[in-house]
Amino acid sequence: MADQTEFVIETHGPGLYEFTRDFTGWVRNTRCRTGLLTLFVRHTSCSLVIQENADPEVREDLTNFFDRLVPPSTDPAMSYLRHTYEGPDDMPAHIKSALLPVCLSIPVSDARPLLGTWQGVYLFEHRTAPHHRHVVAHLA
Repeated sequence: MADQTEFVIETHGPGLYEFTRDFTGWVRNTRCRTGLLTLFVRHTSCSLVIQENADPEVREDLTNFFDRLVPPSTDPAMSYLRHTYEGPDDMPAHIKSALLPVCLSIPVSDARPLLGTWQGVYLFEHRTAPHHRHVVAHLA
């Protein structure tokens, strides 16, 4: 027995967008009470991460760290990049997405994802323009 759905997450620039409540509610209403939840983002310029959801400074610090690690293509340190025609944030977004997961696995028991006390699940947007990001959830 398996259940599957897709979540659409609206972003408005770089940062972490929590959607834990969205999939937690969906898991609670599925037929599958115990199993493994797989989350998969269907894009190449954003990622999925499990991070602390208590202090918003964690999200800000992570965004700032990755911006320093992989700056825009207009930064002289990134002059070797060739894929620049979609804007200075595009290829750096692909690099960040290659460094971070695009798929997560979370155990489910008694129709509840077994996340830790301070853990939340986030879509990590790496582009500056607004997007509608699609995350497939599969529970089996």
